[in-house]
Amino acid sequence: MTAPNQRLLSLDFFRGLTVAAMILVNNPGSWGHIYAPLEHAEWHGCTPTDLIFPFFLWIVGVSIAFAMSSSKADSSTHSKTIGKAIRRGVILYFLGFFLAIFGKLMAVIIDGKSLLEAFQTVRLLGVLQRIGIVFIVSSIIFLKCSTKTIFKTLVIILAVYWALMTFVPVPGTGYPNLEKETNLAAWIDRLILTESHTWASVKTWDPEGILSTLPAIGTCLFGALVGVWMRKKDIDQPAKVAWLFTAGVAAVILGLLWDLQFPINKALWTSSYVLYAGGLASIGLAICYWLIDVQGYKKLTTPFVVYGVNAITVFFLAGLMPRVLNLIKISNADGTKSPLLEKFYHTCYTPFFSPINASLIWAISYVLGFYILLYFMYKKNIIIKV
Repeated sequence: MTAPNQRLLSLDFFRGLTVAAMILVNNPGSWGHIYAPLEHAEWHGCTPTDLIFPFFLWIVGVSIAFAMSSSKADSSTHSKTIGKAIRRGVILYFLGFFLAIFGKLMAVIIDGKSLLEAFQTVRLLGVLQRIGIVFIVSSIIFLKCSTKTIFKTLVIILAVYWALMTFVPVPGTGYPNLEKETNLAAWIDRLILTESHTWASVKTWDPEGILSTLPAIGTCLFGALVGVWMRKKDIDQPAKVAWLFTAGVAAVILGLLWDLQFPINKALWTSSYVLYAGGLASIGLAICYWLIDVQGYKKLTTPFVVYGVNAITVFFLAGLMPRVLNLIKISNADGTKSPLLEKFYHTCYTPFFSPINASLIWAISYVLGFYILLYFMYKKNIIIKV
């Protein structure tokens, strides 16, 4: 952990805002009724929702720089720090894996389905799994490499991924392409993960797949470079804000220019997407840092700081809770049964709002409900660290 005087309240705020947004978009009342900005882009392109996950990985990078800089300066502690990073990354991976297999395990227990089949068809990668893998790799790179080498590594990652995706012919297709099911990343997912262990919605590729994890590491390294800059003691705060904002704008422009040849795409985590999202995250943190840590506007930060200090905990619980509650079935008037949350939603929300507003208000209620729990934990100084 960083020393108290090095901790950025703006970073906790930005992390909390990102996680709250992540929970909001992941838990609509109805997936068939969602406002456009709260949906992912169909393929190429970027909506506000597409920025949430890269923002979080970028923030992980900033946090690595703040948390590990002291260890980085003392090579004798590297092994211990790397061991802790690996332990944390593995835990994150298995928390994600648990969410993926939870429903299948309940089917084994409740319905007597095959345990072997549950493991044969479970998704191996996902959001928490990607966070864990990226955290381990980025931590090792940060500890073992100079700032200049980290920057070079980021550039190499983006260039190599671009070359692989746009110049390497895809086996079975015969030419390089960026289509959903025939691009190189999708082919690698089917080859290594197999269709039984990819994203259930499509079964032919995974948005958190193997090859696209490489540029996701680039997103985290982008954040780590920002963290190194923000920790500098020989630069005053206005200069930090100005340079961070300028770097963010430059990255956005580079991302938009690269988009002309290598489209911004979250599912593929394209190199242009890394620059575009990382640039916007830099601009966002620059604004938050200026307002909160420099100008001292802190009165309205608490709700998101509450989310920020227990980010992984609330993300895991927000994924687990509906899985658990929907095991409870409620009888309907016609003799059928509905999952508890579905029944509650159609009883307390849909009769009083239009379908799309009912869906949104449900999602907001979900965020507010977890805020109550997190606020209690915050006041009791309960911070669960993975």
